[in-house]
Amino acid sequence: MAAYGLYTHIASNKFRSMLLLAGLFMLVYVLVYAGALVAEVVIDGNGTVTYYLSRAFTDLLKAAPVATIAAAVWVVIAYLFHQSMIDALTGGHDVTRQEQPQLYNLLENLCISRGITMPKLKIMESPALNAFATGLNPRQYSITVTTGLLDALDDKEIEAVLGHELTHIKNGDVQLMVVAVIIAGVVGFFGELFFRLFTNFNWSSGGSGSSSSRSSSSSSDSKSSGGGAVIVIIIAVVLIVVAWLLSQVVKLALSRSREFLADAGSVELTKDPDAMISALRKIEGRGELPGATSAVMELCVDNPREGFADLFATHPSVQSRVDALVKFAGGHDPGPLPAPAEETDQPETEQPEAQATPQDAEPLPHGPWSDTGRPANPPPVPAPGPSGSPGNPMGPWGRH
Repeated sequence: MAAYGLYTHIASNKFRSMLLLAGLFMLVYVLVYAGALVAEVVIDGNGTVTYYLSRAFTDLLKAAPVATIAAAVWVVIAYLFHQSMIDALTGGHDVTRQEQPQLYNLLENLCISRGITMPKLKIMESPALNAFATGLNPRQYSITVTTGLLDALDDKEIEAVLGHELTHIKNGDVQLMVVAVIIAGVVGFFGELFFRLFTNFNWSSGGSGSSSSRSSSSSSDSKSSGGGAVIVIIIAVVLIVVAWLLSQVVKLALSRSREFLADAGSVELTKDPDAMISALRKIEGRGELPGATSAVMELCVDNPREGFADLFATHPSVQSRVDALVKFAGGHDPGPLPAPAEETDQPETEQPEAQATPQDAEPLPHGPWSDTGRPANPPPVPAPGPSGSPGNPMGPWGRH
């Protein structure tokens, strides 16, 4: 298992960030070229394929400065205001030591132990069990945890989750993911814009397109009579789709091993692999943030949203992460906890029996931030002595 804070890993992340920024502009230019193809077909529907391709390339050279400025403005806006945008989506807010002394001290101790600049601490009001880190520089770094996470996890597990997010910050994973989100946002915006233009053109010129296709199948000079326009439109659509897919692949190209490395970094910080394993088991299947975009979920400790056949999943499975901690860190796996649906989906007729035998139930453990963590039964009352006064109970160091 790779160690926390490897300089080679940090340098690799920075290098990949530069490649992502280069890919940002390349994908934008691809979309601009696709838009130019559609525009040339709208202007003149009787050209050849070669004519359209050359004219669109000329249009790309003319529009390149405008596209570059637009992409740069998008990057600057995202750089300055991405945290405000995320807070607006999730409802996260800053907390101080006075508001959350226990949580604040856990994070501060981890930062002091490794000489890490302490990020801002935020809390999101949500029953989901999750946490995420954001920021592009030390002044912007922040770690957000949900209230559900604070209620369900104990001190050691909370500390393990904080160590996981600190490792993401230290290794440069946070910057890398934010850049990837910016890329996907730029490409998605231009892709949707050009696709709408294409859709409007397709509806408004459907008759000419069908007549062109009929003429292309009946004469050898189809390209001069409009057949080339159909081919160019197909090329433009393919370019738009490919650019969008590449923007998603860019995010997936960020090695999923970053989660394994963050888990390993947490273990190195806390020296407690069992706490990280226990935290992952409690978070498993309970991390969905209602209303959060896919970009936010990709930053979380666990992303329960999976792509087609797990091909587009941004996180490895919890089971594989636990197996890695057991194999390389010597942790102990307690096994998966009951799914949330299984915990709440019980027939009404069985509820009294479950209350009568609480020792058979296995509720999700609660941490120090939840008042449900107290013992279910009060301590036994000492039996009265011979004189009617309470007896001398047995204490931890003998009889009082």
